[in-house]
Amino acid sequence: MDVQNDFVSSKGSAAQRGEEVSASQAMVPRLIRLIDEARRVSLPVIYVKTTHSEWTDTPSWIYRKSQQSALNTCREGTWGAEFYEGISPLPHERVVIKHRYSAFINTDLNTVLKAKGIESVLVTGVATNVCVETTARDAYMYDYYVTMVEDCAAAYHSHLHETTLENMQRHFGLVASSQEIMETWQGLMQKKAAGL
Repeated sequence: MDVQNDFVSSKGSAAQRGEEVSASQAMVPRLIRLIDEARRVSLPVIYVKTTHSEWTDTPSWIYRKSQQSALNTCREGTWGAEFYEGISPLPHERVVIKHRYSAFINTDLNTVLKAKGIESVLVTGVATNVCVETTARDAYMYDYYVTMVEDCAAAYHSHLHETTLENMQRHFGLVASSQEIMETWQGLMQKKAAGL
């Protein structure tokens, strides 16, 4: 979710407006490992990318405090809207473009998941307490089993990250580390190989 230059890079718009992006940058190598392992066990990987333009800027959207100084975050066609270094969808992997916090609002994400027969989702990305949480909540409302990957999500303030994880675990699904998830996948693959 939204692992893009404007949200993660030290040169992106979030950092330029004073947000602390170091946790997002530190999370990326773990996320890349999780993606690689998901590919290895043949799980679908879906990327979500935010873009904004004059076509999607409504008065209520641009009224947000973060946009009052300038509309410069993830503008369509800019470097800031591109995926951050190391986040590279393969040609066959789906990239869902969103224009709001939730990846389910006015996108084809739900259709894509249903078409693949997916019943559970692992949610990762930036920022834990905004787009990641909003999408995870909507996934739950669409009756998916939701797991937030705690060390593959990041917020600009650690207390916002932690509070979101607690709220997710209490009300919307599971919270697990990438290591726990990869160990589960490995165990399932071993059982499958053994014919169990």
